[in-house]
Amino acid sequence: MNSAVDHAVPAGQRIGVLGGGQLGRMLGLAGIPLGFRFVFLDPAADACASAAGQLLRADFSDTSAARKLAGLVDVATFDFENVPETTARALEETCPLYPASNALGASQDRLAEKDLLCQLGIAVPAYYPVSSRTDLLEGLDRLGYPAVLKTRRLGYDGKGQAVLRDQEDLERAWQKLGDCDLILEEFVAFEAECSLIAVRAQQGETRYWPLTQNVHSNGILALSLPGVFNEALQAEAENQMRKLLDHFDYCGVLTMEFFLWKGYLLVNEIAPRVHNSGHWTIDGAACSQFENHVRAIAGLPLGDSSMTGYSLMFNWIGEMPDQKKLMAVPGLHWHDYGKTARPGRKIGHATLTAASRSQLEDNARRIAEIEGGEFSALLEILNKGDHGFHD
Repeated sequence: MNSAVDHAVPAGQRIGVLGGGQLGRMLGLAGIPLGFRFVFLDPAADACASAAGQLLRADFSDTSAARKLAGLVDVATFDFENVPETTARALEETCPLYPASNALGASQDRLAEKDLLCQLGIAVPAYYPVSSRTDLLEGLDRLGYPAVLKTRRLGYDGKGQAVLRDQEDLERAWQKLGDCDLILEEFVAFEAECSLIAVRAQQGETRYWPLTQNVHSNGILALSLPGVFNEALQAEAENQMRKLLDHFDYCGVLTMEFFLWKGYLLVNEIAPRVHNSGHWTIDGAACSQFENHVRAIAGLPLGDSSMTGYSLMFNWIGEMPDQKKLMAVPGLHWHDYGKTARPGRKIGHATLTAASRSQLEDNARRIAEIEGGEFSALLEILNKGDHGFHD
């Protein structure tokens, strides 16, 4: 159950966030116009969310700091799912936390997550728990090559996982990952990757954004294109999401990532928070995932989640591109997170909006001509099949 019932936070009061990254920053930027102030708990002195509120520096495992945060705010949330469940529970003792710690805990262990989804009748790729080399060999006997070996905890953006195609891959992966609990998953030759983002209010009101196609580069989300899937797939995704929302008596934004495989949706993972694949909603939806998350946890009515036009979101990874050149492209919305550039790090994103799909594609091609390199290749992925970048 949630940590409080019908807890309305008056405008002008404080919202606490466990985490001070770009997701926390965007929550703050969405909530400030609604009259809320923010306090972020993060160990980094340069946490980029500090631009949107007060920063309380502490390790995420510091339960005393979590209790201190609880005393400074009226309601709390988190901006990534690797906050220890014990920390969330310590905060929850004295302050309403949305989503509640049970949802956080369920998403932190890939095996527990898969087991829960199966119990709820939600389709997932075949999997096998691995605690020893013997388990790994048994799992490969059952699932066969290729397969994906993943750490059960703390993996994100492609970290903590390896594709096994033969015995040599097995040996390399075991040397790299074999000192912790693992899960072996069936390799899915998917037709597309996609995600559904939903928001649920304290009293159960629920909104869904359009199912969004995602393209990754080296395990990191590179492009997101909403509104390209048919109504049947949207309904299937919403049905699966609803089971999870009801199970947790959920409040806030929840994300489900899917593989589209042979016309069916298989859940890859869940994220009990605002999500990178929903950044387009800031500029391309009537109410963004960030504003609706704030509305939900503060006890306010939810906003309209429908698209206002056509959108394409792309991440800036490692370094920011030439702002002057790209902002000359019509419909481009620039988001700089204020983070230090570093290879493989998400430091910003842009959303391209347009009144028509053809206009969106034309302007995306202009960006590809400016950026060149990998961007052009990734954009071509959206042209493949019946789920891509076309009218």
